[in-house]
Amino acid sequence: MTDDINQPRRRFFGSAAIAIAASQIGMLAIANAQTAKTLSSTAPGSNTGFRKLKQIDAGALSVGYAEEGPADGPPVILLHGWPYDIHSFVDVAPLLTSAGFRVLIPYLRGYGTTRFLSPGAVRNGQQAAIAVDIIAFMDALKIDRAVVAGFDWGARTADIVAALWPQRCTALVSVSGYLIGSQEANKAPLPPAAELQWWYQYYFATERGKAGYAKYRREFSKLIWRTASPNWNFDDATFNRSADAFDNPDHVDIVIHNYRWRLGAVPGEAKYDALERQLGAFPVIPVPTITLEGDANGAAHSDAAMYRAKFTGKYAHRALTGGIGHNLPQEAPQDFAQAVIDAASF
Repeated sequence: MTDDINQPRRRFFGSAAIAIAASQIGMLAIANAQTAKTLSSTAPGSNTGFRKLKQIDAGALSVGYAEEGPADGPPVILLHGWPYDIHSFVDVAPLLTSAGFRVLIPYLRGYGTTRFLSPGAVRNGQQAAIAVDIIAFMDALKIDRAVVAGFDWGARTADIVAALWPQRCTALVSVSGYLIGSQEANKAPLPPAAELQWWYQYYFATERGKAGYAKYRREFSKLIWRTASPNWNFDDATFNRSADAFDNPDHVDIVIHNYRWRLGAVPGEAKYDALERQLGAFPVIPVPTITLEGDANGAAHSDAAMYRAKFTGKYAHRALTGGIGHNLPQEAPQDFAQAVIDAASF
């Protein structure tokens, strides 16, 4: 981007930015004022679906997404992980919409109704590609800035958006903190106990693993749910609502490419090389942030002290108790929604 804006234009855009910011702060104040009684009244599992799903062309994809809340509310984009889907936020969304937020929950590439616009597009699951999808999604909806929040793949994607495009990010909520990675860093071996947690990553690196996931994707995903959230007593109906999203024709290819790419077993696309070099330097995240961690997260994750220095803006970490596992938004929706509201008010 060139820097050739003259001084009068700078003053004009500066005044406009202040006005927009004041408007957003006003909306957030309204949201905070409405929050207390709403968050105390909703229990996990209270909701089973969204009122309406939409579809929009954005970048390389036709993105399926849920949208809830007032069209003029401050936008929040909620990002799911693997092997989950938008229903991870089915109880979070009503809490945020009742507080005045516009909530957008896209299916990531390879999930639900999201499809590639070109049949010949590379079924690429690398981290930069998924983050670019979210920027394209925001552009398609004409959203300049939003709170971005997520867990698992979604937290990594939200971290990348906040690190590389902080001007597009009002605030960040990230379960398990700083998740930006690199192929180079992933070359380093871990102690055996830590490597054991990544068993499926190595399984997916084989053709047997790809065939196994294609054949048993529901059984495989249910196993991950149980090991990643050992104290979450989800029922079959809850699981099946999300598992339907794995029937996407690109799902297996995206998941396998994601984990193979992390290991350096397959290349990414050259068009993302510059972004990956930036991510490989592990950039700091300057936007207001709240990180969350459950006390029963059975998935691989770092101690919060290890990533604290990566967040250079206003920051808070919240450790949740009560047997909260990896799918934190669905297991503790009130805590997740409160984090979004509080981070936005930073």
